[in-house]
Amino acid sequence: MGLSLEIDLLRSFAVIAEVRALSRAAHRIGRTQSALSQQMKRLEEIVDQPLFQRTGRGVVLTSPGERLLIHAQRILRAHDEAMADLCGKGLSGRIRFGCPDDYAAVFLPSLLRQFSSQHPHALVEVVCAPTPRLIEQLEKRAVDLAMISLPEGSPNDDIIRREQLVWVGYPGMDSAHFDPLPLALSDPDTLDHLAACDALQRAGRAYRIAYASSSLSGLTALVRSGQAFAVLTQTAVPADLQVLNADPGLPPLPSAGISLKFARARPSLLSAAFAEHIRLSLPLL
Repeated sequence: MGLSLEIDLLRSFAVIAEVRALSRAAHRIGRTQSALSQQMKRLEEIVDQPLFQRTGRGVVLTSPGERLLIHAQRILRAHDEAMADLCGKGLSGRIRFGCPDDYAAVFLPSLLRQFSSQHPHALVEVVCAPTPRLIEQLEKRAVDLAMISLPEGSPNDDIIRREQLVWVGYPGMDSAHFDPLPLALSDPDTLDHLAACDALQRAGRAYRIAYASSSLSGLTALVRSGQAFAVLTQTAVPADLQVLNADPGLPPLPSAGISLKFARARPSLLSAAFAEHIRLSLPLL
């Protein structure tokens, strides 16, 4: 019999391709890094192609690796759907999940893809809005579960992950050339808006709000025009913009805690399962 692509090998390969580091992949899968390396060596022998290239920042897929990933994702999706259908282990139903724009852009693709592979018959509808608006929707039960930002000093038990807030500008922008400092911020009651204004007031730096909106694309568009500076979580900074925390004219900013909040004291089984999935996966992304 000829060689075949084993499901366990493909699943490990897909996780490594997603997190781009053997150590993080090993932690998520529950194997040692040595065992994971042996799995990938076996997979490379089966396909007779190099699948990864090691770099100083982790691993990247080779061209054959990119091609295999497309097949692996399709095979794993079909496999998991079949198992869920035949064994009755997958959850089904629909939930509405709230998430701020910056977290959605960075974290949601991976979170939703992983959850869908485990529960292919579950539907997660996503609502993007700033934390204060999501809390309002939770109170109205317009969403079932939301990922929200908490300020420094919030109880650690509620925090899944911390994100540093950073000053962001277009490359070459110098804050010293602006007086007052023009800002592009979210709604006035959001964490980035409050943190920026508080830090500048404490530093005695004059500022003006050039643009205030809940639209992340609107904020980054103004920054790209060179007309204003923004405050974002560090992982959400687009590649073409520059983190300016070393700028001596800009005061330090606090970090934000990421937490989850349910609309109901007794959430549905599907909502609870998605929340647990986020708690386990988010720190590793």
